[in-house]
Amino acid sequence: MIIVQTPLRVSYFGGGTDFKDYYLENGGCVLSTSIDKYIFVTIKDRFDRKLRIGWTQTEMVDSVDEIQHELIRESLQKTGITYGVEITTMGDIPSQGSGLGSSSTVTVGALHAMYSLKGELISAKQLAEEACSIELDVLGKPIGVQDQYIAAFGGLRVFNFGKDGVITQERVKLDKITQRQLSTNTLLFFTGVTRKADKILKEQKSNIEERKEILSQMKDLVPIARKELELGNPHAIGELLHRGWELKKQMASKVSNPQLDEMYTTARKAGAIGGKISGAGGGGFLLLYCPQEKQESVRTALSNLQELSINLEADGSKVIFNYQRK
Repeated sequence: MIIVQTPLRVSYFGGGTDFKDYYLENGGCVLSTSIDKYIFVTIKDRFDRKLRIGWTQTEMVDSVDEIQHELIRESLQKTGITYGVEITTMGDIPSQGSGLGSSSTVTVGALHAMYSLKGELISAKQLAEEACSIELDVLGKPIGVQDQYIAAFGGLRVFNFGKDGVITQERVKLDKITQRQLSTNTLLFFTGVTRKADKILKEQKSNIEERKEILSQMKDLVPIARKELELGNPHAIGELLHRGWELKKQMASKVSNPQLDEMYTTARKAGAIGGKISGAGGGGFLLLYCPQEKQESVRTALSNLQELSINLEADGSKVIFNYQRK
């Protein structure tokens, strides 16, 4: 049996500039981090030739083509495993609609587990590239490419998306005090709403041409935020998040709504400096930057919402258990 642990993520800045329709013409960049909440993928050989997939439902099939879980199905196709395995996925958060990149995390984790079963070492770069290929090229999902990369690489990183299609990454190096403050002051509250991101993302994607100036402003926040962090000024992230959220709401009609706006306004009045709805918007988790001395006030103001306690995670996808009988 092999168990792979792959982190979820929060994206601070630049989301939307990782759409191919945008960055192949304009270039893009994001600042995001993995967090200590994960999706676990297990895989083991079976004694027969069947395929058993356990997720929110259980599938037992004879061929890969019959599998309903499209991310697992296409990962099996990509890795060339066609029979005789049992796969399960388990997550620390709601299975979809969280805004924390869970779909891409599943894809990266599944690929990692499958290659490990075959005894193949695979780089973070290849994991990310193959996950992007599955989600964008094979399944045609209207998404960007940042989630796959942060799930594979992990850490606090800036990813640059070149006009030539080349994607590069750099770990943001912080002193220990700044890193601890950023981790401690990043809060997540579950809005109680899970949603299919596809509709929001389709609209956002279709709006790229007429929202180029907004995307450019969102992209410009990345180097500013990185510089502030490297200078040891994490509180600046709060104001920058607020600016980014005001821009993001202009990208699609359902990124926010009166209920979500009220949650965010309540948090700001209680002491949060800034924040956003994570991911595509429309629901999932409310991400806030809040100084420690104001956090109890914010928790009281948002007492009707469930908080997800998190820390920043240094690692990307990794095998945490590998036992194979020969």
